Amino acid sequence: MTIEHQLPDIDWDDDGQADFLPATNLNKPDYDPVDVSSKAFWSQLLEDQDRSFAILRRERPVSWQRPVEDAVTPDPDDPGFWALTRLEDIQRVSRDNETFISGQGVLFDMLPPIFLEMSQSFLAMDDPEHAKLRRLVSSAFTPRQVRRMEDKIREITTQCVDDIVDKGKIDFPAEFCSRFPLRVHCAIWGVPDHLAEETGAAARDVVAWADPDLLAGRDPQEVQVEACARLHDIAAEMISERRQNRRDDLMQALMDAEIDGEQLDEAQIGAFFVLMSVAGTDTTQHTTTFAVMGLTEFPEQKKWLLEDFDNRIDGAVEEFIRFGTPVMTFRRTAVRETEIAGQRIMPGDKVVFLYASGNRDDTLIDRPWELDLSRDPNPHCGFGGGGVHYCLGSQLAKMMLRHALKELLFRIPEFQTSNPRFMGTNFMRAVTHLDFEFTPERKET
Repeated sequence: MTIEHQLPDIDWDDDGQADFLPATNLNKPDYDPVDVSSKAFWSQLLEDQDRSFAILRRERPVSWQRPVEDAVTPDPDDPGFWALTRLEDIQRVSRDNETFISGQGVLFDMLPPIFLEMSQSFLAMDDPEHAKLRRLVSSAFTPRQVRRMEDKIREITTQCVDDIVDKGKIDFPAEFCSRFPLRVHCAIWGVPDHLAEETGAAARDVVAWADPDLLAGRDPQEVQVEACARLHDIAAEMISERRQNRRDDLMQALMDAEIDGEQLDEAQIGAFFVLMSVAGTDTTQHTTTFAVMGLTEFPEQKKWLLEDFDNRIDGAVEEFIRFGTPVMTFRRTAVRETEIAGQRIMPGDKVVFLYASGNRDDTLIDRPWELDLSRDPNPHCGFGGGGVHYCLGSQLAKMMLRHALKELLFRIPEFQTSNPRFMGTNFMRAVTHLDFEFTPERKET
């Protein structure tokens, strides 16, 4: 039974944010013996992690877990969090933004507040601020801008495949997947050529806390904040240039966006630029990599897709997103007493979505470890699981995936993948190296 009343110790500020007592271990169960907080757990392959997820989905779908290990900014008063492993519960909480808020942070790890402010934009806001900012940003995605984006995506994807078709073997993430989303991002935003490489490097450093190889011994807090500051500086430089000379790009569209006399300020545009520099490149890159791995493992699916590509690709993209699950975790904070799967959730409790578990939930997804491009319905929890925080860039990401896969599959359909190397983190499921061997494109004589 869900307790609907709002507790008297919660005050709603004028800005719509909740002010409540922090979570405690009072009346909490012992930490679950199936531990999903350790660095060792997240260094495993998903197949190994899912053995633990399966136990939790079946026996304790909402489990009380100890604080995440090796947090960037550890909180000595952090009591722990509730871990959600079932798809149904993840989607329910994702859509209940009155009980579970984002303004207290949305990442599983504990990260510096200044980093969240500079990088999360409306992702870590609650209504009414969230709704207002999202409306302003959305107004920049006009049909004309979307058409222009698709033209750029098509052109850049062709160029990126041109760069590899004669090679026969490449490191797929390094030589294709890390390139085309960054080039698309820079093109639609209007990032000048001399800043494109620096934009990509800063975007990689924004998520470096989750990748020991990328950190290379550097202090994660310093790397994050410096990367965010550099992306804000790049955005400020672009804004300044457009005040002198208008451009036909997304940056100009955001500067022009206006609703009820309100416009985005420079800091808001900068934070959204940071968010999209990461979300608009990493997730597309990793999903494309998992797609070619899946098509290697399930070759009959590639044959099925190529038989009627244009009519089948939209559903196939949904399955590639479920199958890859590049974003593995997000969280919310409860502001009302409630109940999930028999567990009492109190104001201040953190609730973590384990998307990697939800997308393998065999109670709602038949044969979850198989790539089935005809899967319908496909109730995956990609792009945030639904609700008001559903990913604003989801359609752009899907557009990029459609064009990348079409160009790859029709120009170099005979390929094999091998020797993947995975990033062992609790946030991003990623392949850092993948051998991609193929028959070079046949040239007409």
